[in-house]
Amino acid sequence: MSYIVIKNLKKKLENKSVLKGINLSVKKGEIIALVGPSGSGKSTLLRCINRLIEADEGEIIYDKKNIKDICPINLRREVVLIHQESVMLPGTVFDNVSYGPSLLRNIEKNHIIKCVKDAGLSEDFLEKDASKLSGGEKKRVALARALALRPNVLLLDEPTSGVDPKKVKTVEKNIVDFSKRKKLTVIWVTHYIEQAKRVSSKIANIKEGTVKEVQNTCEFEWEGAY
Repeated sequence: MSYIVIKNLKKKLENKSVLKGINLSVKKGEIIALVGPSGSGKSTLLRCINRLIEADEGEIIYDKKNIKDICPINLRREVVLIHQESVMLPGTVFDNVSYGPSLLRNIEKNHIIKCVKDAGLSEDFLEKDASKLSGGEKKRVALARALALRPNVLLLDEPTSGVDPKKVKTVEKNIVDFSKRKKLTVIWVTHYIEQAKRVSSKIANIKEGTVKEVQNTCEFEWEGAY
């Protein structure tokens, strides 16, 4: 059964049609990769799914509920978007990862430690100044920060951009492993064909604001995808 259903979604940005009738279904626990040319609407779609921006037309159903009927703050705690740019909050890695739980007055240090480890960092990182980390380390802190909210869905917008190429596969493996273990549903935007093949069970090709094709990863036809 589909966990997220997107129906005829349309969105204009600065009077330009970006999403032109997106239709897509994602099953619970599935990792689906979104691929296609830059500017085709992939990032805009992610932002619509957790209501950072509102679609102009169409609907998104999450866990049998229309997202417009869910408080945006509550939705974003369950459907967490990790942006291309990993902006750190002032303070330590612990301060960053515990920020979400602190808003709910629910900081459990063991949970924070586990999230940091799941994201591929050691416990030693907790007291480091987050602003002084490398790009790849900041990416992993952003992942840990998302996991600390105990989400049901992860929306990943190029999660390995800026990561040391030697460590990309390690970050990918961390994401895939904890997603499968926690039975998270993941929508993963990537420009890299090989990455999409490695991480996903299904691939959706988005071009010119519409979904052109959805296939199991092993059956996806790459010719013309970009």
